[in-house]
Amino acid sequence: MINVIELFAGVGGFRLGIEKSGNFQVVWGNQWEPSKKTQDAFNCYAERFKGKGEHVNKDIATISEEEIKDIDADMIVGGFPCQDYSVARSLSGEKGIEGKKGVLFWEIKRFVEIKKPKYILLENVDRLLKSPSKMRGRDFSIMLATFRDLSYSVEWRVINAAEYGQAQKRRRVFIFAYRNDIAYAKQRETELGKTVLHQTGFFATPFPVEAESSAKHPARDIELPIMNLEINDFSETYWNAGIMRNGKVYTAQLLPIQEKPIPLGAILEKEPVDDEYYLSDIQIAKFKYLKEAKSVERTTSEGFSYKFSEGGMAFPDSLDNPGRTMLTSEATVNRSTHVVEDEKGKRFLTPVECEKLNGFPPNWTDTGMSKRMRYFCMGNALVVGLIERMADRIYEIDNWKY
Repeated sequence: MINVIELFAGVGGFRLGIEKSGNFQVVWGNQWEPSKKTQDAFNCYAERFKGKGEHVNKDIATISEEEIKDIDADMIVGGFPCQDYSVARSLSGEKGIEGKKGVLFWEIKRFVEIKKPKYILLENVDRLLKSPSKMRGRDFSIMLATFRDLSYSVEWRVINAAEYGQAQKRRRVFIFAYRNDIAYAKQRETELGKTVLHQTGFFATPFPVEAESSAKHPARDIELPIMNLEINDFSETYWNAGIMRNGKVYTAQLLPIQEKPIPLGAILEKEPVDDEYYLSDIQIAKFKYLKEAKSVERTTSEGFSYKFSEGGMAFPDSLDNPGRTMLTSEATVNRSTHVVEDEKGKRFLTPVECEKLNGFPPNWTDTGMSKRMRYFCMGNALVVGLIERMADRIYEIDNWKY
């Protein structure tokens, strides 16, 4: 059994995925949302995992070194907050690793320094690889260099959940760091970067790819600079997959061998849906405008005119395809919201359907929070099925001998 620390736990998607294999147990989990008076996500987490491990609801920066040392764990996981990297923010508003959410990476570093776990598994938006916009790749370079200096190797992969059999086109970057003295790391030392990414690496087995990477994006070799001296002015291009060993990086744009996804129609509730989820004529009209193709003249705050264009979106959403990426604004009248149609008319997804879209059990977030917060929590969550596969792979690696 591998003991796990879960940081930025949310409503427990990481924990659901890794514990399903039966080979992991989360012994300590932390969830804290400073901007919320009511800690809905933590309350859900504590309720669903009642009596299993220690659940801590306080600012991660206030966790003392002594508290961290007392945790018996060999693995750290977390979907660390991503608002400073997210495409939901404008480029002018992003702050990357220096933003309020971005700086939480340094708390991950603090835990790693103190615990020195065998494994670290992190999740974030794929824009992290390009952050900040004015010096693309700098933030991710800092993260890689940080793990290098802590004597870890890193593999990463951007995964679209729908391309590997899930119900949502949710694209996220997963970062797997492992201590350089374990058998898996030693085995990788003699292998070429291409071999690791395509055949033998952490992600290659559970998420297979084509034998050759994208011809439009040639694979690249990168040498990471020294931290604090040269890296603040460092800009690099990282593709959707890569490996870092001892400061040397190999990155390539991999092409997934796609699996048949779960269609949106398969996750819809079988029972009749309450009238409150159905759209009014006014809402339907607004959605038609929001989702249609458009090209309109706009003016910046400085007085410059430009043409804003966007393509059309299906309205209602096709039930034969997987769902689109769900945001925290799901079930409000905006362009990103899913709208489905049944025999009664066009409607929003229900909270249960949103849970199923992420692979959570039905009514997982029905623990006293409002419907609005249930949508918000699912918009922040990850796809549980992907974590299940990664957990099985980690357990396999943990049993390797060198």
